[in-house]
Amino acid sequence: MSETSLRRLYKRYFLEYASYVIKDRAIPDLADGLKPVQRRILWSLFQMDDGRFSKVANVIGHCMQFHPHGDRSIGDALVSLANRGFFIERQGNFGNILTGDSASASRYIECRLTDLARETLFNKRITDFEPSYDGRNSEPVLLPAKLPVLLLLGAEGIAVGMSTKILPHNFQEVLKAQIACLSGKDFELYPDFPQGGRIDVSDYTDGRGRIRNRARIEKDGSKNLIIRELPYGTTTESLVNSIELASNKGKIKISSIDDYTTDAVEINVRLSRGVGIDEGIKRLFAHTDCETVNSSNIVVIQDGAPVETTITEMIHYCTGRLIEILKLELRLEISDYTGKLHWLTLEQIFIENRLYKNIEECTSWENVRDAVLVSLKPFTDAIDLEITEEDIDKLLSLKIRRISRFDIDSHKEEMGTIRKKMKKAKSNLRNIVPFATDYLEKLLEKYGKNYPRLTSIEDFSDIDVKKVAIRNLKAGFNSDTGLFGTSIKGDKTYSVSEYDRFVFFLDDGTYRVIPVQDKYFINGNILFCGVHDKEMVFTAVYKQQKTGIAFIKRFCIGSFIMDKEYRFIPDGGEVLYFTGKPEMKLDFWFQRTKRMRRRKDECLISDYRVTSENAKGVQLCGKKIISSIKGVSLDDDEEDIVSSESADSDGEPEVPDEENAEQEAHDEAAETEPTSPEDVIKQAEHFRLQSAEALKRVEKVIHPDDDEDADDLFGNLD
Repeated sequence: MSETSLRRLYKRYFLEYASYVIKDRAIPDLADGLKPVQRRILWSLFQMDDGRFSKVANVIGHCMQFHPHGDRSIGDALVSLANRGFFIERQGNFGNILTGDSASASRYIECRLTDLARETLFNKRITDFEPSYDGRNSEPVLLPAKLPVLLLLGAEGIAVGMSTKILPHNFQEVLKAQIACLSGKDFELYPDFPQGGRIDVSDYTDGRGRIRNRARIEKDGSKNLIIRELPYGTTTESLVNSIELASNKGKIKISSIDDYTTDAVEINVRLSRGVGIDEGIKRLFAHTDCETVNSSNIVVIQDGAPVETTITEMIHYCTGRLIEILKLELRLEISDYTGKLHWLTLEQIFIENRLYKNIEECTSWENVRDAVLVSLKPFTDAIDLEITEEDIDKLLSLKIRRISRFDIDSHKEEMGTIRKKMKKAKSNLRNIVPFATDYLEKLLEKYGKNYPRLTSIEDFSDIDVKKVAIRNLKAGFNSDTGLFGTSIKGDKTYSVSEYDRFVFFLDDGTYRVIPVQDKYFINGNILFCGVHDKEMVFTAVYKQQKTGIAFIKRFCIGSFIMDKEYRFIPDGGEVLYFTGKPEMKLDFWFQRTKRMRRRKDECLISDYRVTSENAKGVQLCGKKIISSIKGVSLDDDEEDIVSSESADSDGEPEVPDEENAEQEAHDEAAETEPTSPEDVIKQAEHFRLQSAEALKRVEKVIHPDDDEDADDLFGNLD
């Protein structure tokens, strides 16, 4: 076999396998809303239906003549279908969807069809059949379902290259949506789960998106919480396990948890001392299965092919199918009435006119048939009634008792009743939309009270997992070794939770965001290291290497990829100053030039707007070169960080020349920070002594010949 032939063979077999899995195993058909195994189970129950309960084991055995995949798959599908409660009535232990308990063995439990199933799912006369897998039996291709079964039951399946997840909906709301569809009105449908609970549908639109589902929790005192309803897809066992796991990890502090669930959910959670009851509820929603998210992905088989659709399209399709089924049933009903009226008319003519006497002299069966046909012809021609051989055989099979007890009045009354029914059926066929609406309203009135909404629709307040998380981890940072982590003891310690992230900035202009971990090595000189907060504003001052011009930028760290290196200043820049404080004053000195009158300036970092971390920033002092910079906190006037002095091009620190020494000294004296009161007193005493010496020198110049012991007018200054 050539490679091309083998490739073609594999391609054909794979397509056949994929098609089989999609259509016959995993994806339900929109027409009747059932997967093949569900359809075969219901058909077996219909064939076995005599009004009494049947052993599930017998139903499974009967279904195996249609389903080729074993009794286990049939039994599991039957129990799951029965627990939805729409089409199969249960008797015995079918398990518990609340606790997750499994059903008893199939020989111990019984089931039968519900009245709703008998009324809406079956009609042999309009059902198409195909041979079963072994060719010995016939099974329905599709059931003539008059309801959107798929929306009522929900479905979930994984096939080759596709999957589906359809959430269950409320019976009353689905039928009301169909009525609205027939009336041309808009409608909205939201899921309704058998476990109850609460849902938030803000991210759910027409069957697409996701639904947040929460348990219903009641407060009992100041320490007890009682869980009354479960989120969809959970059980009391899985919920209790999730709470215990969260408690073991320190995410929620509880002293005890007890499950008293029987027919109704009752899980008692007692909080530990020091934990508020509202805080406990938030942590249950944040860290346990008390809140789950269910996504909807609607893929169905429609007209023989898999398609992705929406709730609205499903309602329109199923409503259109309902109309077609009702039309078929009405046409069959009219045909039945026509046939019955035809027979009653022939019977009346045959008995009332005593035509049966014409066959007394006939000697053969052929003569008898001809005699009846000839005797009927004058009457049937008058009313334009066609006679068939079957009609003649049926007339000849009338019993003497029927002929002798024939009541012409009751016979005419029966024919009148049939004419009225046939007239009504024709009227319904002409007005099929009102008839379909009336049909749905009758179903609502008859069965709607059995299916109230169980899940309430609410708006949930968002719970920030980071805020409600218990910070029970200690992370340390050792600035000498550059090690950070929960196993490190360093000069800085942080109380964190597993949801926190750390950010650190290096003097080479890069930063990283890392998760809390056991040990992490930070390679480089660190400017800042702390817990990441997307609202925190950082301020960086840097200069360009080529021009020396300084820029200032304020930014936040929003989105990021974990442990990826980012730059907060452009390549080739040198960091002069960095802080994470929101309110600071920057004092900076310019590089000395000749005839410079002002060497110092200041600014508030809050005067600059916050930009992205990729922004270039704003020039801090035009084209002047900054030699040094320091930050002063506005809260306590304490110095925050002082950058190292910038050096001249020859590498030596600046030395003022004699020409500008006096001016620079005056500028520096005028622009230094205010001195303390003690320094002011010392300076005043120094100035007083200098003034006294100056006055003595002046006195000697004015009176050089005076005796040294003469009274000194300024002596008191000493």
